Amino acid sequence: MKTRITELLHIRYPIVQGGMQWVSTAELAAAVSNSGGLGVLSALTQPTPEDLAREIARCRALTDRPFGVNVTMLRMVNPPPFDRIFGAIVDGGVRIVETAGNVSQEIIDHLKRHGVTIVHKCTSVRHALAAQRRGVDVVSIDGFECAGHPGEDDVPGLVLIPAAVRALQIPVIASGGIADGRGMAAALALGAEGVNMGTRFVVTREAPVHERIKQALVGACERDTRLIMRSLKNSARVFANAIAEEVQALEERAGATFQDIQPLVTGARGKEALHFGNVDAGLIWAGQAIGLIDDIPTCAELVERVVSECRARLAAASALC
Repeated sequence: MKTRITELLHIRYPIVQGGMQWVSTAELAAAVSNSGGLGVLSALTQPTPEDLAREIARCRALTDRPFGVNVTMLRMVNPPPFDRIFGAIVDGGVRIVETAGNVSQEIIDHLKRHGVTIVHKCTSVRHALAAQRRGVDVVSIDGFECAGHPGEDDVPGLVLIPAAVRALQIPVIASGGIADGRGMAAALALGAEGVNMGTRFVVTREAPVHERIKQALVGACERDTRLIMRSLKNSARVFANAIAEEVQALEERAGATFQDIQPLVTGARGKEALHFGNVDAGLIWAGQAIGLIDDIPTCAELVERVVSECRARLAAASALC
């Protein structure tokens, strides 16, 4: 497969693994890159910039193919030292960075000076246009179906992807709701030049997630996610577990503040749930694509299957014409 994404990122297939906190470690990123896609480390998974530097070196030892690092800069109670994080990325020789949130022009210029290709995640066309003006190389557009933060506009991929493609000159990666080759074929038909899959890569053998969590996602359907923190204008899509239901109940109470729900949504609780397999111990980030997941393959098996299905669906669609 050849698109501007494969050419720009030097990968075989235009498939990017989402940069997910607590999940996107060297083992998963290297497995995706070795399969022909782009593996992505999560910078905020690492406790310190020094730990990130070590994780970058560890990933490089596991693959000789390109991989990236995700840096998410959303509202945080205790923001990390982003300047040192980007320093570790540049010093580690990483040439692809996936950014999200409020990334300053100074950071974009700094990365560009060091030859870094920037993939910026957006949830709206207006933000994608702003990112293009500021010099990013690729926009990864997140539809309403996605895990994590889908924004506040509630526009699904079927509309958002072609709207972004129509408005932008730089290539677009489709993200949200994609878990198989049918979704990839649809995204390419809508004008995207690659896809991003997060939830689907959580449910692979290499993902550092407890088997009970993976099995819970396999057994779920497309209705088994919840949107929380909507009342705070910081919407987040997560797996429908006891914690998510409790957060929603608190939000339904008039005047609920972030301080009211903060003890339930801490990253430490989510990390513990993923590690020990207690499905109701913390937030588990998942998109509506869980309704399309019914097995736990290796990353290599998954990537080859997605590409094969995509080719078959594109051929079948072409035959209709």
